[in-house]
Amino acid sequence: MPTTKSAKKRLRQSLERRGRNRATRSVLKGQVKKVRDAAEAGEAEKAAAELRLAAQRLDQAAARGVVHRNAAARTKSRLSKAIKAIGGKAPSGKTAGAKVASGKK
Repeated sequence: MPTTKSAKKRLRQSLERRGRNRATRSVLKGQVKKVRDAAEAGEAEKAAAELRLAAQRLDQAAARGVVHRNAAARTKSRLSKAIKAIGGKAPSGKTAGAKVASGKK
């Protein structure tokens, strides 16, 4: 257990962030699962609509550092590939989601 005042504050902050990040990752997993389920069922239109939302959420999570930006891009790519495999038209480019803001200047 932390003893100094600053260490106690860091513990509080890390617990709050952990809870927020876990919730975000849980929502992401659910959204990705919706896309995969729709793709497996052969519902191309529904899968494409769910992918748009999943891409947006993945980009937001990557921008906030919850998931790595390359992991988000890889997931979007795999979902898009799955939709194209069933004959659907997956959103591409900027329509798939917002661009991830890098922390570099």
